[in-house]
Amino acid sequence: MAPQIIVLNGGSSSGKSEIARCLQTLLPEPWLTLGVDTFIDVLPASLRNSAAGIEFGSDGQVTTGAEFRQLDVAWSHGIGAMARAGARVIVDEVFLGGATSQGRWRSALQGLEVLWVGVHCEPEVAQGREAARGDRVPGMAQLQAKIVHQGVIYDLEVNTTHAGALECARTIAAHLVWGRGSLV
Repeated sequence: MAPQIIVLNGGSSSGKSEIARCLQTLLPEPWLTLGVDTFIDVLPASLRNSAAGIEFGSDGQVTTGAEFRQLDVAWSHGIGAMARAGARVIVDEVFLGGATSQGRWRSALQGLEVLWVGVHCEPEVAQGREAARGDRVPGMAQLQAKIVHQGVIYDLEVNTTHAGALECARTIAAHLVWGRGSLV
């Protein structure tokens, strides 16, 4: 059975969103892209930069509160429900809790065929991208580059340090076709 969900996990500015856009172009079927940035965008303002929600420290540290975590569980289960209803979904995620975060997603996606992809990028390169973007708290990329992968088990790993998003997306698409069954 072909995957219904592709989970791209990597730190801030590692290239996940660009890979997801390339996959949407390369893959023969329509795929939705949803991720942590989408989730944060739809949160009420009262949960942004609050202890109950999500806080971004001046050093790039990200902390989440109880209300954020509760909604995050609902978000991941909602994405699973969309896939069960027939949507193919690319999840653009940052596993701040490493293996614990993957376990939460595994629970939400239980019974679905999932391709787990680690998106790696050297901290210095991600930090340079972060600075060029201008829409991230400085330090997030450096802090997240390694911790998001701790204890996480992947089907496939790509590295955007020297490879472009399109090349990484082609690697993922080839894995879908040859590694786990045809997409047709």
